[in-house]
Amino acid sequence: MPVRQMREGSEQHIVIKPHLQNPMNGAKKVPRAVQNGKGSPPPPLSQQELPHNQTSPHARNKGRRRSRGGGRKCDQGDVLMRPIVTSGVENGSTMCGEKEMSYPTSSKSLSFAPRPGYGQVGTKCIVKANHFFAELPDKDLNQYDVSITPEVSSKAVNRSIIAELVRLYKESDLGMRLPAYDGRKSLYTAGPLPFSWREFKIKVVDDEDGVNGSKREREYRVVIKFVARANLHHLGQFLAGKCADAPQETLQILDIVLRELSSKRFCPIGRSFFSPDIRTPQRLGEGLESWCGFYQSIRPTQMGLSLNIDMASAAFIEPLPVVEYVDQLLGKDILSRQLSDADRIKIKKVLRGVKVEVTHRGSVRRKYRVSGLTSQPTRELVFPVDENSTMKSVVEYFQEMYGFTIKYSHLPCLQVGNQKKANYLPMEACKIVEGQRYTKRLNEKQITALLKVTCQRPRDRENDILQTIQQNAYDQDPYAKEFGIKISEKLASVEARILPAPWLKYNESGKEKNCLPQVGQWNMMNKKMINGMTVSQWACINFSRSVQDSVARTFCNELVQMCQVSGMEFNPEPVIPIYNAKSEHVEKALKYVYHVSTNKTKGKELELLLAILPDNNGSLYGDLKRICETDLGLISQCCLTKHVFKITKQYLANVSLKINVKMGGRNTVLVDAVSCRIPLVSDIPTIIFGADVTHPENGEDSSPSIAAVVASQDWPELTKYAGLVCAQAHRQELIQDLYKMWHDPVRGLVSGGMIRDLLISFRKATGQKPLRIIFYRDGVSEGQFYQVLLYELDAIRKACASLEPNYQPPVTFIVVQKRHHTRLFANNHRDRNSTDKSGNILPGTVVDSKICHPTEFDFYLCSHAGIQGTSRPAHYHVLWDENNFTADGIQSLTNNLCYTYARCTRSVSVVPPAYYAHLAAFRARFYMEPDLQQENGSSGGGSRATRAGGVKPLPALKENVKRVMFYC
Repeated sequence: MPVRQMREGSEQHIVIKPHLQNPMNGAKKVPRAVQNGKGSPPPPLSQQELPHNQTSPHARNKGRRRSRGGGRKCDQGDVLMRPIVTSGVENGSTMCGEKEMSYPTSSKSLSFAPRPGYGQVGTKCIVKANHFFAELPDKDLNQYDVSITPEVSSKAVNRSIIAELVRLYKESDLGMRLPAYDGRKSLYTAGPLPFSWREFKIKVVDDEDGVNGSKREREYRVVIKFVARANLHHLGQFLAGKCADAPQETLQILDIVLRELSSKRFCPIGRSFFSPDIRTPQRLGEGLESWCGFYQSIRPTQMGLSLNIDMASAAFIEPLPVVEYVDQLLGKDILSRQLSDADRIKIKKVLRGVKVEVTHRGSVRRKYRVSGLTSQPTRELVFPVDENSTMKSVVEYFQEMYGFTIKYSHLPCLQVGNQKKANYLPMEACKIVEGQRYTKRLNEKQITALLKVTCQRPRDRENDILQTIQQNAYDQDPYAKEFGIKISEKLASVEARILPAPWLKYNESGKEKNCLPQVGQWNMMNKKMINGMTVSQWACINFSRSVQDSVARTFCNELVQMCQVSGMEFNPEPVIPIYNAKSEHVEKALKYVYHVSTNKTKGKELELLLAILPDNNGSLYGDLKRICETDLGLISQCCLTKHVFKITKQYLANVSLKINVKMGGRNTVLVDAVSCRIPLVSDIPTIIFGADVTHPENGEDSSPSIAAVVASQDWPELTKYAGLVCAQAHRQELIQDLYKMWHDPVRGLVSGGMIRDLLISFRKATGQKPLRIIFYRDGVSEGQFYQVLLYELDAIRKACASLEPNYQPPVTFIVVQKRHHTRLFANNHRDRNSTDKSGNILPGTVVDSKICHPTEFDFYLCSHAGIQGTSRPAHYHVLWDENNFTADGIQSLTNNLCYTYARCTRSVSVVPPAYYAHLAAFRARFYMEPDLQQENGSSGGGSRATRAGGVKPLPALKENVKRVMFYC
C-alpha cells in the first residue's frame, strides 16, 4: 500500500495540583452559633477544623462549628464594607493575614451536610422511579490487577484477550470462576482464584483481518495478580446510614459486573449501551443516524442498592461506503465534479479519527483509522516503490497489486495510519465501520431529528424502560448469577409530595394584583409588571432582507403597545427611522445607529436597540451581542423574521418581559418575599448566588472554559441579578476567579474576584451587606463534589474576609444537577389529577426519600410543567449548610424561586440563579474575537492561550450590561 511520511505531532497537558496538607488538629468544643446573624460569625474555612464524618442527623452541626472568635457581631445596622489593601503579605496568606487553606489529602477529612430530616410540606402522593432494587451479594468480591504485554490501548481488544483467557482456563487455572473485567487494569471475581499471581500466554486473531481472509495471530503475555478484597460489610453499613463514607471501590465492582454481559452484546459508550437492533436507526442527515440504547448505573440509595435504567439515544455514523457518505455529507453529487477546498476541509474534519475497512480485497476487510485527506486528487498521487526512489502512481499500484480499477480518480485519497507514516486509500475502496459514535457538533437539522427520536411521552418511556429490564434478563445473566446479584423487575414506588405554587405579586394598577399559578404556568392578562420601566430613546435595525419597512414598523408598533399594556412607559417613536443593514456589515451598522442616535438626542444614551434577524443568521446574533455588550454598551433585543411575519400576543408578551428586565425592571415578585415571610431569607439581608462553568464542545482541544457567577441584588425581593463571566483553562471545572489577589505597584497586594465584586454590588444596590449566603452551583458531577466544595467555599471565605475583618456570613452550598438519569412517573397515568397536560408529574413534585442518598442532604424536584417528552427533575445536593435549613425550608425556597424566572410566565426546571449563570456562561462565548471562533460561526472558540501559557481574558462588559446579559 502507498506510504507517505508524516511529521510527528506533539501534545501538551495542563495539570492542576492543589496544595495538600493533612489536618491533624483534634476536635474542640465551641459554642454553637446562633441563627439570624447573631452570635460570632464562622471563621474562614482555613481556620475551621475539617470534621470527620458524622453518623447521626442529630450531629448536624458538628464539624461546621464556628470559632469563639473576637470579631464583632454582624447585624443589619452595620453596613460598612472596608476593603483591605495590604502590602508585604507573605505568599499563601489571605487579605486578613490568615494562612491560605490547604486541601485535605482525602475525602474523609470533610463531611457533607447530613440530612436534617424529611420534608412534610405539600400534598402527599406516590410516584414511580426508574430505579430497580438490587439485592446485595453474599459473596466475597476480589480484585486482581491485569497486565497485558504488549500494551493495548483498545478496550475491545483487551476484552477479547481476557475472554479468550477465560475460555481456555476457566475450568482449570481459574477454578471455575467467571470473572468480570473493566477492559483496562482490573479483574474481579466472586471468591478467590486458586492463585495470587499467575502468567498466561494468550493468542488472539487480529481484529483488522477478515473472517475468511488470511488471519494474523498475535500473542499476548497476561499477568493476573491479587490486589484486594472488597468490604461488603462497609457497603451494608453505608446503605443502612450507619457510616457516611461510601465504599466507592465496592460499588464500582458491582457496576462492572452488571455491565459485563451488556458490554459483549451492545456497543458500550460511557455508562450507556447502544445497538441498531434495539430500535430501527433513524437517519439524521449528512451521513448520520440515531441509535437507541439504554443507560445503566448502580447507585446507593435509602432503599439499598438501586439499578438506575433509562433510555438513551446517540448519533452514529452510518456504515456506508465512504463515497456515498461524503455524497450525503456535502449534499451534492461528487462523482462527476471536482471538490472545492471548502469541501475538502469539511470532509477532512468529519472523517479524521473515523475507522474504515477496505472493500477491494474480497473477504479480507482490514480496518484503519483515518488520519487525514490528501490535498491532491488520486490520479496525481505518486510514491516511491523501492530504495532507488522509483515512482509509481496510486492508480497503477491498485490496478497491479489488487486488480482494482479506480473509477473516481478525481477524488482525493484517505490518509490512514499513525503520525509517522500515512497510507493512501482511495475513497471508493473503503467503507465506514459500523458502531462509531459521532462526537462532533450536530447541526440544527440533525439536532431536531435526534430530538424527535429521543422525545418520548412518560408512559412510552416507562414501558421502554420496563421492556429493557426484561430483555436484559438479569436473572439469567451468568455474571449476575456468579456474583449473587439479584435485580427486581419492578419500578420503585416512592413517596413524594407536591409543593404548593407561590403567590406572585403584580402592580397595584392592574386588575389582578396577585396571581396563583396553575400547574406551573400563568399569563399577563389583566396584570401589570410590578416595576415597569421607561424606554424613551430606542432604535431598530433590520438585518432581514425579506422584511419590508412597513412590516418592520407594524411589528415595532405592536411590540411597543404590548410593553405599554404590560406596565411599561414606552415612547412609540424610535429616535431614528428603522435602519436596514446587511448581516456582513453588522459592526458598521451598529456603530452608525449608535452614533447617529446619540447625536440626535444631544448626547443622551440610546436605551434599547431592537434588531430583526434572519431565521438562519449564522454568526450574526453572536457578533451583535459581542459588539453591543463589550464595545458600545447597548442593551439589545433580537427578534427572528418568522416572529415578525407571524405576530402572536404570546410572543410579544414574552419579549416585553425580557425588555423590562433588561431595562432594570421587575416583572413579578413573590408575595412571601415582599411580606418578609421566607424562612432564613427574609429575616436578614441574604444574597443568592448562581454559578456554572461551560466547556468547549467535543473536538475543541484548546478553547477555554467559561465560568459565570450571578448574584441577587434586591433583597428581600430576590428577583434582580447581576452577573460576571471569565475565561479559564480548558475544561477546568473549578471557578478560578471567584477570589483573586494581585500586586499593584502603588497599592500593594489587592483583592478582587467575582464573589467580592458581587458582594460589593449587593451592598451598593441595597445599602446593606449580606449576612447570609446561599450558593447554587450548577454543572458539577458527583466525583467533583469534594474538590469543588473545598476550593470554592474557601474562595467565598476569602472574598468575604477581604472586605472586612471577621466578616464571614454563614454559607449554604448547593449543587444543582440536571445531567442525571432519574425519571419520575405518575403512579397512574390515567389519573388526570396526578399529571399535567403532557402526562408528566405535576410541577412542585419533590422526592427526598427511598431513591435519594442514604445519609446526605439531597432531593429531586420537578418544578416545571412538561411541554413534550418526559420531564427531568432537577437534583439538588446540599453539600454545606451553616444556615441550618430544614428539608422543607430549602425545598420550598428552591421551588418558589423557580417561579421568579424573568423571561416567561412559567415555572422553570432549574432554580433561576443557576439558570442565569448557565445562560451567562453560554453568552460569553460570543465575546471571543471573531478570528478565534469556529468555522461554522458558532460561539465556540479556538485557542486563546497567551504567550505565558495562560488564558486570554474575555473583553470587559460594560457596566449597564452586567445586570442583564443573561436575560438574552
